Amino acid sequence: MAKLQKSIDKRNALIKATIELVNNNGFHATPMSKIAKMANVSPATIYLYFENKQDLVNKTYLEVKAAFTDFAFATYSDEVSVESGFETIWKRIAEFKQTELDKAMFLAQCDNTPMIDEPSVQQGIKHLQPLLDLWERGKQEGVIKPLSNYILYAYAINPLSFLMMAQKRGNFQLDQTQIDAAFQSAWSSIKTIEHNI
Repeated sequence: MAKLQKSIDKRNALIKATIELVNNNGFHATPMSKIAKMANVSPATIYLYFENKQDLVNKTYLEVKAAFTDFAFATYSDEVSVESGFETIWKRIAEFKQTELDKAMFLAQCDNTPMIDEPSVQQGIKHLQPLLDLWERGKQEGVIKPLSNYILYAYAINPLSFLMMAQKRGNFQLDQTQIDAAFQSAWSSIKTIEHNI
């Protein structure tokens, strides 16, 4: 049992080191040797868990994406209105981005660079299914604009990454008032005009 735990600890250390080094140096300036050194394992040990650097980054991405979506949907119920459901999910995403800054920054990098292979990107999108289903219901009910989910995500969710980075730099404080204002802006960007009435 201790041997299994040691193996899990090594793998987790490699994932953690990958997140930190990619966040600080970018994907291309993060060699396997640096990851191994930061994780305090021999470079050969990486290959017990991952085929190569691409596999390591893909699996790190999917692990972080799963943690992100598990957190985002933990309190969501599809029994509520589209607006209420979206508010629950959106505010959980905002909380994740504030409390798990390293993981959120890693996901933002993965979303904005071609470092993740396409099968992993598609698998990552599946983790967002409750949000995509909510948007589909909103479109059918005439509450959400009939736009591509990519456009909805770009206008309603991606601005959180910008605010997260502004807060990290000390330019902006995402307090409760700002979170409420940002949510209203996100909701306004995707709801239909008819829903204003």
